[in-house]
Amino acid sequence: MTPYADLLFFGLSLYVLIPTIALGVAGRLGWRWVAVATLFMSAAQLFLSSLGDARERVWHVASVAGFLLWQWLVATAFLRWRRSGKSGGVWWAVIACLLPLLIVKLAPGLGVRGVLAFLGISYVSFRALDVVLAIHDGLAQDIPFAKYLTFLFFFPTLSSGPIDRWRRFRGDLERKPTRTEYVGLLDSAVAAFFQGLLYKFVLAVIVERYWLAPTATRHGALVTLSYMYAYSAYLFFDFAGYSAFAISFSRALGVRTPPNFDKPFLAANIADFWARWHMSLSTFLRDQVYMRFLLANARRRWIASRQKASAIALLLTFGLMGVWHGTAAHYVVYGLYHAFLMIVYEWWHRRRPRKERKEPSVRRRLAATLLTVHAVCFGFLVFSGRLF
Repeated sequence: MTPYADLLFFGLSLYVLIPTIALGVAGRLGWRWVAVATLFMSAAQLFLSSLGDARERVWHVASVAGFLLWQWLVATAFLRWRRSGKSGGVWWAVIACLLPLLIVKLAPGLGVRGVLAFLGISYVSFRALDVVLAIHDGLAQDIPFAKYLTFLFFFPTLSSGPIDRWRRFRGDLERKPTRTEYVGLLDSAVAAFFQGLLYKFVLAVIVERYWLAPTATRHGALVTLSYMYAYSAYLFFDFAGYSAFAISFSRALGVRTPPNFDKPFLAANIADFWARWHMSLSTFLRDQVYMRFLLANARRRWIASRQKASAIALLLTFGLMGVWHGTAAHYVVYGLYHAFLMIVYEWWHRRRPRKERKEPSVRRRLAATLLTVHAVCFGFLVFSGRLF
């Protein structure tokens, strides 16, 4: 069962969404029901998405429960460490938190991939990492197990994001919406649901059937160019459709999951693109990798030049983004390609006249948007693996 792709998933979701809507309209929707709904749907999703017979599926769900227990133990152990007044320890907590994901991504030959891997492990691992870093920053004073489970395995965003933050999510979870507030959330949930239907089951299907599939088996420079644009369009409509469904289901459960897309192909430069595309991932990496590296460098003075420090931070950030998608060469090159684009953009932006930065002409903005779109689409061609 693939979330937001199979009729079975939507059918099972009705068993939790109908009672949720009834509770919300009555003004009685609380975090305990959201936790129960998450536990039921996540277990069903993990059980039905795994391969093999019933025994293997049960073992798969049990291994995921072990993953959850491991992450909770890491978070609570690090919280106790911080409460004891001890400094440091964050690197060990980060490594321990990411260890299951690292094993799945980097060591499939160990034979544990089938045990540890599950649909959504990349997203869940980053949510677990957010909790560890929130503890380090003093933003998480306690980690209640039921709420932690709900955050990590929140079923609308389990398989494909968006990546939420512990403090923001917990605030929504613990705040019982009034009837008026819930009706407003439900209205936006319905709008997002129909957007998901349009993107995922109409536009993505049309692009895949009549443009992407015919060019996927043919070769040549012009065909590859056509495939590049087809794949870019399909990837956007398919992924944005998934995200719209996730936002719709989240809001029906009273959680304001942040958006993932904001007209990305209207971006005027590559930095603007990453402020519009897969926004939850890009902001997560910006805050937790790029900014932390620059702050650490400012304190320790590893690199004197701010420009060089920023360039190294970008290579680290986008390199991690590439590996997060997978360790195949095309994912790594995709990440490094975007790091290169960002470094070049920063260099060029510093040399532009101040007036031109603030008020670019219509002609310049249009040219910049077209250039950005083509650079981004070439990146998606790299990401697709066709060139490899």
